[in-house]
Amino acid sequence: MRKLKNFICGLYLLMSNIIMLLPLHFLRLFWLRLFMHIGKDSSVLSFVEVRNPKNVFIGNNTIINRHVLLDGRGGRLMIGNNVDIAQETNIWTLEHDLNDDNHQSIGADVCIEDYVWIASRVTILPGVRIGYGAVIATGAVVTRDVQPHTIVGGVPARPIGIRKNNYKYTLKYRPWFR
Repeated sequence: MRKLKNFICGLYLLMSNIIMLLPLHFLRLFWLRLFMHIGKDSSVLSFVEVRNPKNVFIGNNTIINRHVLLDGRGGRLMIGNNVDIAQETNIWTLEHDLNDDNHQSIGADVCIEDYVWIASRVTILPGVRIGYGAVIATGAVVTRDVQPHTIVGGVPARPIGIRKNNYKYTLKYRPWFR
């Protein structure tokens, strides 16, 4: 039974890698919606990798840019509405336990609330909640919860400002061949 499960998982990954390369947005969304929840008017650009899609939930009007990794293996990954996730971001729900003699994995949910803006090359670790309207600066490593409307940056990410915004926008970005 384990071999069959590994085969099916491998087949999904192979098909996903092929489909996520195609420059056809509607085809990528069709494929991903077979396995996960993606809200209305959301965009998933090419080269996105989704691990264990049944645990990944994407809200409405959300943009997932190129080369983003969404990991649902260690818990649920919940992404709200009007969230902008820039390229080369990694969001993890599973990591290795640093204090385990056998290098075992541990997981936790990640929650990204509405109107969050995650800049490029950010890493978000398991167990993190990013509050409403928060901004994560380029290259940050988020190891702890981020309060609503807070701008964080650095390694590890620390508060560097407050976002002053009324959040009246609706994200809608669907490029033809990206």
